[in-house]
Amino acid sequence: MTPAELIRPDIQALSAYHVPDARGLIKLDAMENPYAWPEDLRDNWLAALRDMELNRYPDPHGHRLQERLREAMGIPADMALLLGNGSDELILMLALAVAEPGRKMLSLDPGFVMYRMIALFAGLDYVGVPLKHDDFTLDLDATLAAIERTQPALTFIAYPNNPTGNLFDAAAIEQVIAASRGLVIVDEAYAPFTDHSFLPRLGDWPNLMVLRTVSKMGLAGLRLGYLVGAPAWIGEIDKVRLPYNINVLTQASTDFALRHRTVLDEQTAAIRAERTRLFVTLAGLDGLRPYPSDANFILVRTRPGRAEDIFQGLLDHGVLIKKLDGTHPLLTDCLRMTVGTPAENTALLEALQTVLKATR
Repeated sequence: MTPAELIRPDIQALSAYHVPDARGLIKLDAMENPYAWPEDLRDNWLAALRDMELNRYPDPHGHRLQERLREAMGIPADMALLLGNGSDELILMLALAVAEPGRKMLSLDPGFVMYRMIALFAGLDYVGVPLKHDDFTLDLDATLAAIERTQPALTFIAYPNNPTGNLFDAAAIEQVIAASRGLVIVDEAYAPFTDHSFLPRLGDWPNLMVLRTVSKMGLAGLRLGYLVGAPAWIGEIDKVRLPYNINVLTQASTDFALRHRTVLDEQTAAIRAERTRLFVTLAGLDGLRPYPSDANFILVRTRPGRAEDIFQGLLDHGVLIKKLDGTHPLLTDCLRMTVGTPAENTALLEALQTVLKATR
C-alpha cells in the first residue's frame, strides 16, 4: 500500500513540526535560555557523567531525580510525580489515557500548538476557546460555556500563556477548574519567569494537575518534563508511559543541574532584567506594540501588513525571531521575540530600528 492509502487522512493533511535552521544567526525564536554554563561547572558535570553505565537501562521511574525535583521545586509531599521526555510526551500520555471516540480536549487560543496537534494524534476532538482580542485575556464566559457544552475530558491552561506571554486571572482559572468534570492541567512551562503558580494549590480541587518542564530554566537539551497531581491520577496515566522514557544522561544531568541551581537562578534573574529593558525599548519604537510578558519572550504587534517585512529584514541582519502572523486570526501582524543575552538583545534592537526605518 502507498502512504496515501495507509496513512490517516487527517495526518496526511498536517505539516510536520518545523524548526528553522538557525546556524550563523542570533537565535531568538524558540524561548531558550541563552546562557551556557560556566566552564568549571561544565567540567564538574562531565566528571559526574564519567561513571554512567550506558550499557544498562535507566531507572524506569527516575526515583533519585524525582526526589531532587521535589526538593528543588517545592512539590507537595502528598502529590505524585510523573516524568516525561519533555512536557510534550506528558501531554500525549494524558491524551492517550483518556482518549475515546467523541471525547474532547479544550484549551485557549492562541495557545501552545502541541495541544491541538496531540489531540489530533490521539483521536480527541479539539475545542479552542478564543482569547479576548484586545489583550489576550481569558474570556471566562465563553470558556465556561464551552466547558458546559462540550464536557472536555482534558482542559489545558498555559500559565503564562505561549505565545502571548500573559498570565490569566487566577480567579478565572479557579472557576474553570471548579466547572470542569474532566482534568484541568495548568501548564507552567515558564514558571521560572513569574512569581505565580498553582503548584501550591494542588489538592484544593481533585481534578487539578500541574505540568512543568526544566527546558526554560536552561536545560532544554535534556528534554525533561514533569507532571504533578493526585496519586490516583498519576498512577493511571503512568500506565501509558513507554518504558525507560528518561535516559540515564538526562536523569544524571538534571540531578546535577538542580544541585547547582543557583547558577540557573542567576541566569533567570538576568533574563527577567533583560525582559524589562527589551519591553521598554520596544514600546518606544514607532509602529510596534509589545505586550506585557511573564515569560522569557515578548509578543509584538506591528502595523498592518508589516510583520513579514520586519521578520525578513531581521533575518537579513542575522537575527532569527518567530513570525506568528498567519498562524491564528488573533495573531495577525504579530512577531515573538525571545529574550536573549544583553548583547543579543542590543543586536536585535539595533537591527530592528534599521529595518523599521527601511520599511517605513
